[in-house]
Amino acid sequence: MHSGDTIIHLIHLADGPGTSGHSVSVRVLGRSQPGILTGHDFLDCEIVIEARAVTAHFSVTLLPEDLEEWEDALATLESGPVATWLTSGRTPSVELESAGTGTLSVSVHDGPSSGVTVTVPLSVPLSTLLAEQRGLLARAREAYPREVVETSPGAYEWRRAGTT
Repeated sequence: MHSGDTIIHLIHLADGPGTSGHSVSVRVLGRSQPGILTGHDFLDCEIVIEARAVTAHFSVTLLPEDLEEWEDALATLESGPVATWLTSGRTPSVELESAGTGTLSVSVHDGPSSGVTVTVPLSVPLSTLLAEQRGLLARAREAYPREVVETSPGAYEWRRAGTT
């Protein structure tokens, strides 16, 4: 973890009270290359899976567009039974599948490194899950706003205050 930074959850999917206690989280540990123009907005994170039989940690570096894609994945999950995230092949991928009965299956596949896939069933109402995840995404964006803009292909500058 980077000194002075606190852990922010970008994602926290967990069983409801009185169930198995399984969870899948993406913790933002800090900026990957703070102060370096081309890497400042990258986030060092870890995917953490906790279940009775296994605990797994996968290190990932997220790009600003990965956060946008997480927002898209939540919208996809809201309208259909399956959503995927982080499918570029450079990081572990995540698949969420809703059974529509308050059950969500979350699979993390670490194709780039270990080849391991961990699937965890969670008992959580989808409407509650979606609202909570959107709130966590907003907090992560507030804590780590985009501060770099690409002005032309391969040319970057610091974002001026008040611009989007």
